[in-house]
Amino acid sequence: MKKINILYLLMFLVLIMSSCNVSKNPDNVEAILKKSGKNRSQLEAVIEHYKNSDDTLKIKAAYFLIGNMCEHSYVTFKMVDTASNTVDWDVLKYKNYQEVVKAWDSIENVIGPIHFVIDKKIMDYDTITSDFLIKNIDLAFKAWRDFPWSRHLNFDQFCEYILPYRGSNEPLENWREYFYNNFNWVVDSMKGSSDPIKAACLINDNIKSWFRFDSRYYEHPTDQGFSEMLKNKMGRCEDMTNLAIFAFRAMGVPVMSDYTPYWAKTGNNHAWNATLDSVGKVVIFMGGEANPGKYNLHHVFAKVYRKTFAKQLSSLKEKNKNNNEKLPPYLRHNTYSDVTKDYVSAFDIKMKLKKTKTDTNDFAYICVFNTGEWRAIHWSEINNDEVIFTDMGTDIVYLPAYFIDKKIKPAGNPFIFDKNAKINTIIPDTLNLRSIKVFGTTASETKETTDFITKVSFKKNKNYTLYYWYDKWIKIGEKKSKGKALIFKDVPSNALYWLKAEDSHNEERIFTIDKSGKQIWW
Repeated sequence: MKKINILYLLMFLVLIMSSCNVSKNPDNVEAILKKSGKNRSQLEAVIEHYKNSDDTLKIKAAYFLIGNMCEHSYVTFKMVDTASNTVDWDVLKYKNYQEVVKAWDSIENVIGPIHFVIDKKIMDYDTITSDFLIKNIDLAFKAWRDFPWSRHLNFDQFCEYILPYRGSNEPLENWREYFYNNFNWVVDSMKGSSDPIKAACLINDNIKSWFRFDSRYYEHPTDQGFSEMLKNKMGRCEDMTNLAIFAFRAMGVPVMSDYTPYWAKTGNNHAWNATLDSVGKVVIFMGGEANPGKYNLHHVFAKVYRKTFAKQLSSLKEKNKNNNEKLPPYLRHNTYSDVTKDYVSAFDIKMKLKKTKTDTNDFAYICVFNTGEWRAIHWSEINNDEVIFTDMGTDIVYLPAYFIDKKIKPAGNPFIFDKNAKINTIIPDTLNLRSIKVFGTTASETKETTDFITKVSFKKNKNYTLYYWYDKWIKIGEKKSKGKALIFKDVPSNALYWLKAEDSHNEERIFTIDKSGKQIWW
């Protein structure tokens, strides 16, 4: 089964969206009105509705939503084979995620590789109605102004954390009215308190009572709509964050969706929620799973980003607007902000890049190793072959890179950005060969026992191949496991290694070998 990066697929749609001016100023909304075609009258009706009212903030809110609509839509995907034939695919046909993986592999064994492609993209500005938008704005303001736990928010915070009518790329539905009417008990339960964290816990406790995580939805590419989640009562992390967004915003509790595109020391990615306490401090939680103050993120961050409704003028997409340079996944859209420093101590990485014969790029990237590939997680403009990657997490192996012909191309050697924010470059010594002993393919498999003996985790009679990195993965040798540690001879010293099992899904981690011969996992 080919590992599918669902969070990336759901953001991929922005590749085919053009940029629009964004402001709370009515002059800049005209770009959206021009794009909206037959639906222009619906958007104009919203503007006229609030122009004729005495509430100046509501017309600004309308401009904010309409002016940012160019980046928002409902997207569905379909499964296809290499000939673009549609493949029947429904994750709920299978009992669990393991069965989903088996089914995927079984299909590929018969017809070859399969993957998701965009099926439909329905732009908000083409379809949203005036009634829907007016109701959303009015209820958002009612919650902000009526509930005491919302009054600490300024207008800009209100616009990003309460006002938006969608969480990600789900179908538009009247979730705000549903939760506002069905969660009125929260007011009594607060007992006069204005603490937004207390309100958040009450709301999330309710969600936890009827909604749960289900890993099968990792391979369900479309964000579930509100009605679908009410029916199925389960989903993946993106659904859980969206459900919390719906309920919290309806009740005037500020809520965000934060995410890391790729974990730095394990595979996959993750999205979760965050809220603001009464003094503006960020408090994380997981919708339907763990309350604010009770949620922990156990893996290592290189970067953390926050989804925004407003277009971010400092984003890579905006910097690249007139260049048309191809951009890598996750970094090619413009509705996110960098919030890494809200989570970890982060430092800038300044370095010089290696030139390539084909390099005409204005941007370079810094990558982490995730699910068998180097993945771009941040970017920098290039200035005389020098770059500055801002606010990077530490104790991580990175690779500087270009993005050429839609592929990551090394722009230097990998390096350890250690806990002291120092760069330790990894250059293999191919003249100084050595023997190394390896005990597993990931850190979780090779923990020491109580008598300080490293546990061997290899499966008997399975083949394992060792590689080292020198601008690409170079094969060192292959061994069949007998249930003991594997010993490889004539291995370049001081290298970055990768031990991969046959028929794997590329979950194995990279590692170095310290002076004592111990595997150090990255």
